[in-house]
Amino acid sequence: MVDPRMPSDPVVPSYAAGGSLARRLAAELWDHLWPWSRDGFRRHKAVQAAGMALGLAASTMWVIAALGHLAAGAVIGAWFGWSVFEVVVRLGAKPYVKEGPWWGRRYRRAGTMDMLCYVGFKNLLIGASLFLLLKATGLVVV
Repeated sequence: MVDPRMPSDPVVPSYAAGGSLARRLAAELWDHLWPWSRDGFRRHKAVQAAGMALGLAASTMWVIAALGHLAAGAVIGAWFGWSVFEVVVRLGAKPYVKEGPWWGRRYRRAGTMDMLCYVGFKNLLIGASLFLLLKATGLVVV
């Protein structure tokens, strides 16, 4: 371990090295929303293919919920299932988490618990935002 203040070894994602602020922010947004990587596709083809199918299913689920044909409990259950699968995908494809404040550029290798916390909190924020959006438009009753 290089830095004794970090619980695991530092990692530098490809987008964190440089570029303009707008480019780094767009790349980080993509990193949060897209759990797969090129290396992950080459190493774990079956898991990645299943992940693509589940990603499409999760997206379809949100569309069906937006149309008002899916109960909130079903959406929460499907979102939880997607989150568990995303942990497996990210540990194989993007095994790092940010260390320190959200505006910083320090990353470190993620363990299973790190990834569970990262994916769980990220998907909680995304899911809550989507639920609030659906509720505000009157498409789902919570």
